[in-house]
Formats: sequence, structure tokens, C-alpha cells
Amino acid sequence: MQKAIKGQALVDHLIENAIDKDYEQLTTYFPDEEVLFEGEDIVESYPGWRIFFDSVANFKGVGIAAVIISESGHCYLASAKIGFPCTKHMAEYEACIIGIRMVVDINIKELLFIGDSDLLIHQVQGGWTTKNVNIFPYLHIVKEFCKKFTKIRFKHVPKIQNEFADALATLSSMIQHPDKNYTDPIDVEVQDQHAYYFYVDEEPDSKPWYYDIKRFIEVREYPKNASNGQKQALRRLENHF
Repeated sequence: MQKAIKGQALVDHLIENAIDKDYEQLTTYFPDEEVLFEGEDIVESYPGWRIFFDSVANFKGVGIAAVIISESGHCYLASAKIGFPCTKHMAEYEACIIGIRMVVDINIKELLFIGDSDLLIHQVQGGWTTKNVNIFPYLHIVKEFCKKFTKIRFKHVPKIQNEFADALATLSSMIQHPDKNYTDPIDVEVQDQHAYYFYVDEEPDSKPWYYDIKRFIEVREYPKNASNGQKQALRRLENHF
């Protein structure tokens, strides 16, 4: 199935770029894995709004995603699973449009679009045209959306620099949607302490497990009948509370 998807993407590309006298060679990036790529990064500071977009097709389905980054660096995420027959090139446009709609709704006027689809970016910028009846409506609506901005740029980056959008699109492609078209948001927390720190159990005397430690810190008093080993353990634990 994976080879079939790649084969379909190649067919779509060849159809879109028939060789003639006006053909310009597609610029494709194959960065060496051992070489650090100095380019656009989602964590880099930037004096405006940015959108990273991507699509993923696998045996589970097709997922699209857009990661919108504000001037202050705040992330807004948008993703969807495609529920209709869709080529890779169509999915890239779907990902582009899901992101551009979000920023249009919040009245952003200047925008940098970042993706790893050379074909889409060349078409939107006017370098290439398309005769594909499946792609032409997408190209038209993206250009119409572009008119709503005072300044909009499209930039191509290698896929390695588009990892966040790629991961979100992959997640969307794999989620199953039983009889509904929406999945509750997935929360991702930053956990800065070990999991066992959050587990508070009660002893048979109804006192929490940290009662003896807390009391030792407050009044420097050991529990009754505490052995020398237990007292030493309390002193060591004191340093972590």
C-alpha cells in the first residue's frame, strides 16, 4: 500500500509537470542527515505570523495539519482526517487551506506560509500552472484567500524542518472517527516531576505518606519508635521537600 501511495504521488507529479520547452527543473532538497540544516525552524523567533502545513497518507487514511505560530510564539493547531478519495497533492492543498482559513478568521494581514511541497508552492506563486481538474479549484481558492492579506509569502523547506505539522498530520490520519466528524482535543502536558510525586496515598492511620517527613521539617521531631535507619532516611528525604 505504501508503494502504491508513493507511485500515485509520482504519477500526479508527472501529470502536473509535463516536459516541454517551458519546463523548469524542480528544486528538491535532500539534506545529508549528518549535516545541520540552517533554515526555518518552528522555534525560531520571527517578527510575524507563520503557518507550517503538511499532509500524510498511509494505510490508516489521509491526515492534514497546520501549525499557526503567532508573533509571540504561541501555537494554534488545526488538523483533520480526509474522508474522501484524495491524492497527495490534493491533501497538501487541503492542509494549506485549513491553516489559511484560521488566520483569515482572526484577521491576520501579514503571513509566511511554510511547507515541504515544492509543487504547491510553485503553483501558488505563479511559477507553474495546472491543467489537472482536481487541482485547479484548490489553486483558485488559495489565490482568492491570498487577496485578503496585505503581505503573504510562501516558503519551501525540507521535510525535516516541518516535523511538527508532519507529526500532527500523522496523528490525524491514524485516529478513527466512529460515526462522528469530531474528536475531542488531545491535551499534552509538560511534566517536570516524576510520576510518583503526584501519587499521594494514605496510611492505615489516615495520615498521608509524607506526614512524618513534613513533621520532621516543621518541628524536627522523629516518629515514635523510629529506628536509627528510619531517622537517617528522614534526614535524606528532607532535602527533596
